[in-house]
Amino acid sequence: MDRIKRLSNELLNEYAERFGTDFLTNKQSLNEISIVRSKGLKNKIAGYITKMLQRQAKFEERKQMLIDNEKKSQERMESRAQKSQPASDPASDPASDQASDPASDPASDPASEPEPVVSDEKTLAKEIIDESKSE
Repeated sequence: MDRIKRLSNELLNEYAERFGTDFLTNKQSLNEISIVRSKGLKNKIAGYITKMLQRQAKFEERKQMLIDNEKKSQERMESRAQKSQPASDPASDPASDQASDPASDPASDPASEPEPVVSDEKTLAKEIIDESKSE
């Protein structure tokens, strides 16, 4: 591991609460914490810390978005299951069976099926996991 990554990781482990996603703030915090004589080295360390924290924030945001989307799809599936249960009541008379048109039933509408969304979410989750492994 090169010098910048090693120093940045050591600083993040010890002083994580002092750093954020703003480069200038990180540079000032770095000046308060340690003595780095080289302006270039200081900028590289502050930049790497900023980059790492921005990636982490982006990863957490995507993770929360996936969780929210999964909850919404589960709620939709539950509401569709509840709507379809009264319609499939075997005690209903034949006249009402003829009145219910399967094409007008929202649960049978192929355009509103959540399966493609779920597969997109899984693909996005795999991309996020692959991205975090590569770091």
